[in-house]
Amino acid sequence: MKALLLTAVLGLVAALSLALEHQDLSGTWYVKAMVTDKDLQKENKFQKVFPVRVTILDDRDMEVTITFMKEDKCHQKTILMQKTDEPGKYTGYEGRKFLQVQKLLGTDDFVFYCEDRSHGRLHRMAKIMGRSSVTADPRALEEFKKFVQRKGFPEGAIFMPTQTESCAPAQ
Repeated sequence: MKALLLTAVLGLVAALSLALEHQDLSGTWYVKAMVTDKDLQKENKFQKVFPVRVTILDDRDMEVTITFMKEDKCHQKTILMQKTDEPGKYTGYEGRKFLQVQKLLGTDDFVFYCEDRSHGRLHRMAKIMGRSSVTADPRALEEFKKFVQRKGFPEGAIFMPTQTESCAPAQ
């Protein structure tokens, strides 16, 4: 019985991995909820967020364009993330940046989990991302809470930033 259950679970994991492998993540994504490391939250950088543009390239690498405010000016940055051998996982900047994309079961939303190792420190962030700016589905939020706890973030640190449509980058 245990062997049958293990086989079924492994089959489901393989099917989900294959589905994510062939999922086209290209398009505009909206932040619905997020959590960051404590020192990033203190800076209040993420109270207002902008849509993220994702392009999957021919070699399955991912180009991510983010927009953010810094010193009251709008900035845009494009990051190239290389696909790893594991479905849904990408690295960039010579391994200093890590991105894991995971579909939230029973919803149309995804978790985008990022790690950035720079200046001798590790900064982590997880977001519920969706293709529409509609508020996160309650099921997605429950799955996100479980994901966040597994990654070691305090559940109470989850917040819903204000989604802003766009801003013009500084010249």
